[in-house]
Amino acid sequence: MDLQILKKQFASIYNTEEKGIKVYFAPGRVNLIGEHTDYNGGYVFPCALNFGTTLLIKENHKDIFRFATTNFEYTGEISIKPPFVKKGKEWYYYPLGVIDQFSKMGISFRGLDFLFSGDIPNGAGLSSSASIEMVTAFAVNDIFSVGKDMISLVKMSQKAENQFIGVNCGIMDQFSIGMGAESKAIFLNCDSLDYELVPLVIKGHKLIISNTNKRRGLADSKYNERRSECDTAVANLSQVKKIKNLSELSYSRFLEINDMITNPVIRRRAKHVISENQRVLDAVEALKAGDLILFGQLMNASHDSLRDDYEVTGIELDTLVEEARKIPGVLGSRMTGAGFGGCTVSLVAEDSVDEFIEQVAIGYLERTGLNPDFYVAEVGDGTKRIE
Repeated sequence: MDLQILKKQFASIYNTEEKGIKVYFAPGRVNLIGEHTDYNGGYVFPCALNFGTTLLIKENHKDIFRFATTNFEYTGEISIKPPFVKKGKEWYYYPLGVIDQFSKMGISFRGLDFLFSGDIPNGAGLSSSASIEMVTAFAVNDIFSVGKDMISLVKMSQKAENQFIGVNCGIMDQFSIGMGAESKAIFLNCDSLDYELVPLVIKGHKLIISNTNKRRGLADSKYNERRSECDTAVANLSQVKKIKNLSELSYSRFLEINDMITNPVIRRRAKHVISENQRVLDAVEALKAGDLILFGQLMNASHDSLRDDYEVTGIELDTLVEEARKIPGVLGSRMTGAGFGGCTVSLVAEDSVDEFIEQVAIGYLERTGLNPDFYVAEVGDGTKRIE
């Protein structure tokens, strides 16, 4: 979205001058491999995208926060005086949840007007909610000179989603959106937050994100149910080896003691997490070695595990992946994000991109009745102030 147009919209909505408007940006993210490992203390391998959420913000000299967006008609107006309470499902509770985290630190607020403009498809699994949270955290930290570093803002944004919104997400989304870097993927240990920026060298290939256009809502999905199942698996396995998270176990050790999990469904959930953790390690090494064929094979294995053992894919995601794998030049294709709808990510030879988009769209429409959308992903920077 053109910044000058956004500034004019802001001035019109809030009946103010364009002078004094501050502008911030937070990207979306795509996870290349390592799904549902983050809240299990494991490894993930995401990258920030070059599209996301732009936030325009200005002090209003009133004792209120006012929220508007170019994406929905619904607006909100909240007193700056805590406590802040979530009373519904309106979009502005995401930034309000972040403000609530700052209020718990004793920050004295002044009234602000917010205008969000996002080009992340809502419900696509590319972290539109975490993008809103991170751009809000960065802006509030800057405007009120709070002095928090980026990782602190990442943790605050995750807490906002956990405690205020009510989704027990891991830290991957907020971390990759805050700490992303152009042309690099983030190899992150979600337990220790140790990370490495790995050059995303995929010469001759492109990452294509395919959107099922089946919306999903994390809070309403089986996301929290999967977290509970993993907690049960940890309790069962701890009878033999005391662990805090599933990702503390190697896959070979898991195979030795998995009979401690008597429920076959819970055992499959644990199998996915622990094998996926190993796939991330193998995928990072494959990328560093320039072995894109192996990287693609690991992407495929990841999706198959998410489909069969973790059961978070569904007909739409599975169909997109199946259609993608038919195209010559596709090295790997998998769902990305929490699942239950959303997007896939595919590693595709450059000279196959046009055929990929055309043929996958045809096959997907024939089988599901839905039209997919495609984005050729460019890897961008993390959260920042623009002006």
